[in-house]
Amino acid sequence: MTPSGVKMSSVPLYNKEGRLVKEIDLDGRVFDGEVNKILLHQVMVMYSQNKRSGSASTKTRKDVRGGGRKPWRQKGTGRARAGSIRSPIWRGGGVVFGPHPRDYSYSLPKRMKRQALTSALNSKVETKELVVIEAIALGEPKTKNLVSILSKLKALEKPLIVLNNLDPKILQASRNLPGVSIRTAQDFNSYDVMRHRKLIIEKVALEGLVSRIWK
Repeated sequence: MTPSGVKMSSVPLYNKEGRLVKEIDLDGRVFDGEVNKILLHQVMVMYSQNKRSGSASTKTRKDVRGGGRKPWRQKGTGRARAGSIRSPIWRGGGVVFGPHPRDYSYSLPKRMKRQALTSALNSKVETKELVVIEAIALGEPKTKNLVSILSKLKALEKPLIVLNNLDPKILQASRNLPGVSIRTAQDFNSYDVMRHRKLIIEKVALEGLVSRIWK
């Protein structure tokens, strides 16, 4: 039990050889076992909307080139009245109520985003997709070295690797691996967690994550 009375769960701690080192307790202030699916959905929609470029555009009748002259006289032709060949009812005319460039981004309160992050982390613990590792260090920035570590951890499928500090060697080694993302404990969010299959986090980064959430 934590001093606050929150029950703590534990997860295995592995080394980069994939061997179990020991069991470690997770901080109950973050890993309380609660998964708010409704809140997770709200935050996932927000992050998805914020990624939209909003650059779709169509031309209205005033933007389409041509059509300045009345195509035929108003009366006496037997045809319907027409003022411009760029009317929306004509082929090649303007578009009515079409999309125009706009900003789709919006934000939710920090408290909601923080709770969504804890829910995402708890969901990974619940599904046993959280892997805590002592440290990830590569002697050479080679993809095969990183693949070797991931395969020993059984985490080759779309892993999110959370480091304490960005390592250029790990970044370089991960470039050719589809679905692999590298983040630090300070710059990942619930969207990153939920769109990846496995969450691999260094022990020091896990401690930094708790400090970030409860700072």
